[in-house]
Amino acid sequence: MSGSTSYLRQSGSAASALNVVLGCVYIALNLYQLYLLPIFLLPRGGSWGWSLLPLVLLTNPFWSLIHEAIHDLFHPSRPINELFGRLLAIVFGSPFRIVRMSHLLHHKLNRLPIEGTEYYDREKASSSDAAPGYYFQILIGLYLLETLSPLYFFLPRRVLRRIKNRYIRPNSVSALLMDNWLRPEALREIRLDGFLTLLVLGLAFFCYGEMWWLLGLALLGRGFLISFLDNIYHYETPVSDVFFAKNLRLPGPLAKLLLNFNLHGIHHINPAIPWIHLPRAFAIQAGQFQGGYFTTALRQLHGPVAIQDLPQARRNA
Repeated sequence: MSGSTSYLRQSGSAASALNVVLGCVYIALNLYQLYLLPIFLLPRGGSWGWSLLPLVLLTNPFWSLIHEAIHDLFHPSRPINELFGRLLAIVFGSPFRIVRMSHLLHHKLNRLPIEGTEYYDREKASSSDAAPGYYFQILIGLYLLETLSPLYFFLPRRVLRRIKNRYIRPNSVSALLMDNWLRPEALREIRLDGFLTLLVLGLAFFCYGEMWWLLGLALLGRGFLISFLDNIYHYETPVSDVFFAKNLRLPGPLAKLLLNFNLHGIHHINPAIPWIHLPRAFAIQAGQFQGGYFTTALRQLHGPVAIQDLPQARRNA
């Protein structure tokens, strides 16, 4: 038992150190994308713009690292975890408080009727009615909402309260989130991080000058990958099964690059397990894969699904 505890302590320390290194690497890569490339390299030749492609393809591994900070798994020191979470989120494009609370609420409401992305009620709407909103959400909408959200929170707090009370349905996901975000300390943090986010992006577009469209394409690519791959672990999964998510098969090197995020089912059952321990937990719990990562992602293109056609959570007798 003591040997197991020692192993977990040592591997946990190694994971924290690795997370800090990865955090510094991703911050450096984003600074390259935003400033170093347009200031020093693009003036030498437009072909340097192709260096943005691998950075776009690292979008989801980058998000996986932010995800560790969201669950307080990036580093055991809360100030360090908070610092890196906020810095990484700023260069990602959205205040940390917004992505953090949205994700943690997702864990609490996973697959409940008020939270699902792809389903609709056949008694109230049709598939064609649900399709535009669904495809917008999975193709770009999720990231676009996160990126533009700081603009909304610059409104006076009393105006935000009035909007919430008048236009947001009580007990909805949005209402629950707004209750947290409109607390004075939360609103101050969102406004500060939102200002820094918009400043970082605004200065970057200024640095690109006439080549601004290159950065625009890179951010569109980031937005597509974040939005398109966010819900693949939940698409067509049982309604109201709060702890269920898919584990998806991915080649070993890609799984490590993604910080084992493909083992999402294990994560939902054990959200306090750091990414480095997920394969071990998957083996101990005799986990099973519910499909391949890329085929499951493409399956989302089948469109929204009537909630009546989805399996229901099993209820204990």
